[in-house]
Order: sequence, then structure tokens, then C-alpha cells
Amino acid sequence: MSDATSAGAADPIRRTYEIEDPTNLYLIHPISAALVPLFAKWGISPNIVSLLGMGCGILAGVSYHFYSSTGCAVLGFLLMLAWHVMDGADGQLARLTKRYSELGKILDGICDYVTFTAVYVGLALAMSRFMGGWAWALVALSGVAHAVQSASYEMQRQDYNFWGWGRASAALPRLDAKPKGIAGRLHHLYARVQLWASGGAAEFHRVFAAILISKPRQEAALREAYRARFAPVTRRWGVLCANYRTLGLFLAALVKLPVLYFVFEIIGFSAILIVLLEAQKVQYQAFLEQIGQRSGSGAA
Repeated sequence: MSDATSAGAADPIRRTYEIEDPTNLYLIHPISAALVPLFAKWGISPNIVSLLGMGCGILAGVSYHFYSSTGCAVLGFLLMLAWHVMDGADGQLARLTKRYSELGKILDGICDYVTFTAVYVGLALAMSRFMGGWAWALVALSGVAHAVQSASYEMQRQDYNFWGWGRASAALPRLDAKPKGIAGRLHHLYARVQLWASGGAAEFHRVFAAILISKPRQEAALREAYRARFAPVTRRWGVLCANYRTLGLFLAALVKLPVLYFVFEIIGFSAILIVLLEAQKVQYQAFLEQIGQRSGSGAA
């Protein structure tokens, strides 16, 4: 993907507003943005911010284990909210300080999974008292579904930032290149999972990259056309963002039926993913036709 990156493209401190979910745009990110200058002033690295968020997530798992207490359920929700704020701040801090790294990308992804793993395990331990081993089976299946959905969601956002704005920091690693080090291999593996759950993105990447390379004078117009078509499309993927899982977990814990959340994760969110992927394929084809290219034709 990096072959088609605009060399002069600048990475802004804040995320791309036009694709943000309202819960991020009006709640999470304003709080994160207020903290970022303080973190930079105090010399706190983006990776440390990610780890702070992970700590909040682990504590949320402990709190949700005692979800039968309304106070613990509320505390679990607040700790997950703190994790969301840290998760928003680490990327903004990295862009502000220009401290990018493959390890940072891996940490950002791992922290998300650690948080939900901690919460899922905490709830599974509690539910297993009356569901037995079925609780673990339900939570494990839910976790697999969650991982696939999240990988696909994150890739749509990365694609928008890379193809729409030419941001090098959003590029996936070249899958035909040999990764370097443990962090590089982990990032490479994560990128493969994203492509696997991307709904035909690999072919679109190949064709659109070739078009950008073959038409350098039209690059700005092509990227603008991409943004015009895919901003609303990418924004719709926000239904799979972590925020709604956090809210769903809290509501299920409040009514003392966390099993409802896991059932919806497996059935409801998976159905939503399938619908979004099919719609994405249609948009890929329509965009290539719009700019005078069909998906199987290569560069003009």
C-alpha cells in the first residue's frame, strides 16, 4: 500500500472527523484531546498511555465479575470509559509527538483485546456458577466473533485514512515483505487477519494503488473522490466500534443478564458485519467505475 502514499501528506493530531462515530466525536475524543497536551508536557509516551488504558480495562474486568452489585457494574462501566479515553489519547499523542512505531500499533490493538478479554473472563467466571462450562463456550465464541468484527472495522478506518488522505501512519505492512522482529511479525499477522475479514479489499487496494501510481497528476482529485464516496460508508461502520459494546455490556450487567450481551455479539453484530461487508463490495465496484476503472482491469 505504501507505494501510493502521498509524500507530502501530513498526519493531523486529531482523528478524521468525518468518519467518527458521534460517541467518539462528542464525548470520548474531546476528553482525550484535553489530556494529550498534558501527556506531551509531562513526557509520557503514547505506549505508556496505551498501557494505562489497559490497566483500566483489566480493573473493569474485576469490577464486572461482581456485576450482581449495581455499584460494581457502574464502576466497571466508568473504568471502560477511562480506557476509551486513553485509547483515543495514545494515537493523538503519537501524531502530535511523531512517535510512531510498529510496537505502538500492536500495543494499541492488544490493549483493546486485553480490555475485552478481562471483562469477558470476569463475566464468564461469574456466569459459570450457574451455567457451568456453557458460559465459557459462549464467551469464547463471542470473543472470536468480536475479534473478526473489530479487525474488519479497524481496517475500514485505516483504509480511509490511507487512501483518502495519504497518511503513511495508516498503511498496512506489505504482505509480500518479510517482517522484522517480533513486533513486525505481530503487525504482519494482524494485517492478514484484517485483509481476511475485509470484504474484497485486497483487490481494491491493488487496483486503486495502480491507478494512483499511473496518474500522479490526478492523485489529489482521486483521493478527494475517494473521501466523498467512502466517508459516509466508513462512518456507518461505527456501529461495530467498541463504544457500543461497552454500552451493551453495561446495560446487560445492570439487568443482571450479561448472557444477553454475548448472544447479541455472536448473532447480532455478526449479522451486521455481513451486511456491511456486502455493502462495501458494492461501493468498491461503484467507485472504480466512477473513476473509469473496473475491478479487474488494472490501471488505465
